[in-house]
Parts: sequence; C-alpha cells; structure tokens
Amino acid sequence: MLPLTLPPARLLQLMWLASPALPVGGFSYSEGLEAACESRLVTNEVEARAWLTDQLQLSLARFDLPLTAMAVEAWAMPDAARLQELNDWMLHTRESAEFRRQTEQTGRSLAEWLKLRLDADDARLLMLQALQPAPTWPLAFGLAASVVGAPPREALLALAFSWAENQVQAAIKAVPLGQSAGQRILMSLSLAITDAVERALTLPPEQMQAFTPMLAILSAQHEAQYSRIFRS
Repeated sequence: MLPLTLPPARLLQLMWLASPALPVGGFSYSEGLEAACESRLVTNEVEARAWLTDQLQLSLARFDLPLTAMAVEAWAMPDAARLQELNDWMLHTRESAEFRRQTEQTGRSLAEWLKLRLDADDARLLMLQALQPAPTWPLAFGLAASVVGAPPREALLALAFSWAENQVQAAIKAVPLGQSAGQRILMSLSLAITDAVERALTLPPEQMQAFTPMLAILSAQHEAQYSRIFRS
C-alpha cells in the first residue's frame, strides 16, 4: 500500500472540502454547459466528455488551478496585498455577469463555512472577508486548503475533482445522460486531472490565460436563455 501524503485526519478534511455536498452551491452551476446543450453543441456522452475535457485543459489548467496554487502560497504568509491582487485578477477574467456572480457567490459561501473552522477574530478569516468586492472561489478555496493543511498539489487535485463531479452531474441533467454515462465521463476526467494539475503547478505566471471566447459567448447567451435549470 502506498503511504498517504497527508495524515488520515487531514486527508478526510480535504475530501470533505472536495465533496459536492459542501454547502457552497456548486451543484447549481453548469459553467456554460447548459447553453452548449441548448445550442446543440453537446448532445451526447462523447460530446459532453470532449466539452468538459477541453474546459479542464483550456480553462482550469491554464488559469483557475494556477491561481489557486498562488492563493494557497499567499495564505501561508499571509500577504493581504497579494491576495487582493489575485482576487482582482480572477474577477477580471470572468467574461460574463453570471460567471462573475458564480465565483463571488461560491467564494462568499465558502467563507461562511470557514467560520466553523476558524475563530471569528482569526486574521486570515478577516482578510478573506475584506477582499473586495467579494472573495472569489479560488481565494476562498486556497484558504480552506491551507486551513486543512493541504499542500498545493493535493489542494488542486481536490479542487479539480470537485469541479469534475459537479460538471458531470450538470451533464447528466442537461444533455441528458444516464448515471453510467456520467461515471464513464468522470473516469475519463479523473485520468486527465493529474496532468492538468501538474501543468498548473509548473505554468509560469506570464503564460497564464483565461481565453475561452466560445464559452464566454455561450455564457452571455445563457443569461437570457428562455428555459434553464442552472445559474450559469
């Protein structure tokens, strides 16, 4: 048996943090997938798997995951100015109103959850709540990972798998797909997550980018979509 990289108690806390049951509302967002289904860009299991794999590689691995790793390091110091800089950077890359609301809402919700783990006067919690105009999801997740003692690599693996689980559930409802198809997609994404995390950890800051124009267009269309079940 391979040795655990984290003590069992910390590993369980990290699994808790990655669980879709964490009360941050992640299940209510499809991140553009519902609009892709409405536009007939995603109509079956193969197309859903390709869509989510592209999103993992082109969006998360190139920006959201590297930014989260930077946030984990900034919380370890902690460096309030650096945290606000990263928070601003995240907000500037959200190309639609619903994407911006998503990162702010989930960030605020995770900040509320962290109140259960931190003293009300803990300087880190106060710094999180002071982020303007709101703490974004990567900044809040970075603090949560720091609180449970997760190194950057383990934190990013947890974050990426949490994203994958939520998106697969969105695909099951929006495409729609069966549960078995969803598990096949999740297995495929799980295999791709390791490489995505390694890329994110070694990506120089000057190469980070959040350029997904088709996703931004679909998100803007989704804001006015007649019938929808997801908030993004």
